[in-house]
Amino acid sequence: MSQANDTADNRAFNRRVIDITIKIGAIALISFWCFQIISPFILLVIWGAILAVALFPVHKKLTSLLKGKKSIASALIAIVGISLIALPAIQLSASSIDSAQILYTGLEEGTLKIPTPNESVKEWPLIGEKTYAFWQSASQDITKVASQYTDEIKSISGSILGAVAGIGGGILQFIVSLIIGVVFMAKSEACHRGVSALMVRLMNESGERTIDTTIATIRSVATGVLGVAVIQSLLSGAGLMIAGIPAAGLWAIAILMLAIAQLPPILILGPIAAYYFSVADTTPAVIFLIFSIIVSSSDAFLKPMFLGRGMDIPMIVILLGAIGGMLWAGIIGLFVGAVILAIGYQLMMDWLAHNKPKEEAVKTSE
Repeated sequence: MSQANDTADNRAFNRRVIDITIKIGAIALISFWCFQIISPFILLVIWGAILAVALFPVHKKLTSLLKGKKSIASALIAIVGISLIALPAIQLSASSIDSAQILYTGLEEGTLKIPTPNESVKEWPLIGEKTYAFWQSASQDITKVASQYTDEIKSISGSILGAVAGIGGGILQFIVSLIIGVVFMAKSEACHRGVSALMVRLMNESGERTIDTTIATIRSVATGVLGVAVIQSLLSGAGLMIAGIPAAGLWAIAILMLAIAQLPPILILGPIAAYYFSVADTTPAVIFLIFSIIVSSSDAFLKPMFLGRGMDIPMIVILLGAIGGMLWAGIIGLFVGAVILAIGYQLMMDWLAHNKPKEEAVKTSE
């Protein structure tokens, strides 16, 4: 009798195992399909959520001024955001494309005109003499100089054109993400309830604290790091375009990357200012140098204005997040990577800080 019962129990157990396995397989398959379907939009939604959190205080003030009309406040933020960010970025990208094409065509056809270097170039430390000799040769016969580096020039030109073409896609992604962020802000209450329910379900009593830490980190990094970097990049691009510096858009993008990595723009603007002294009159060159110093040091007063109090994110975290994000997803990944890695770091520090009292209490009781 007991053997029959054991056999029945085994059969019932096997049926439950098979049933659970089928259910888990079905859930895994559906989850995989869902992920494949939404994967093209994940990065856009993440960046949209970051923008929504960063801009929500502005949205809240606008909504109050407009007597509770969230949709109008959202539309205004979208219009202003596209105007202030996307349009200058498109102009810089167009400048970069034109500069890259002119450079490539000029080198191919020998029509590129290189100005004669100033004698002051020889006085540059370490590289002055060699730079002057190379520059002088290029100004006399660019075709002869270019023929010595044909493969390198083609490779660099192709890379530049490819990178600039990718910038256009990044701008479009930014616009779409801004629209998504505006929708999130318009539905802020429903979004907050949904996120709160999910985090409480996942982390119990730590869920709300995690949400608060994430919001504070996003606003700190998005405004204090990314916002300042964008401002410095746009100011630099405008100054470079006014000065007539070739490939102003590309230099502005390089400055953006440096600024996100918490490095001073003068690392790029300085050599450009030195070049400008060689090709321009003294007065505009001095003005450009002063402008470069002001832009490079502007983070000294911009960061205290934008950076959240109590947020101390190490530079290496922002740097690794920006570089890793760019390698992962291009220009938009440059922003998203820095924010996500900063959030991960801050959450880990928050978790460690809240675990310390428990550990100390255990040691005290012992």
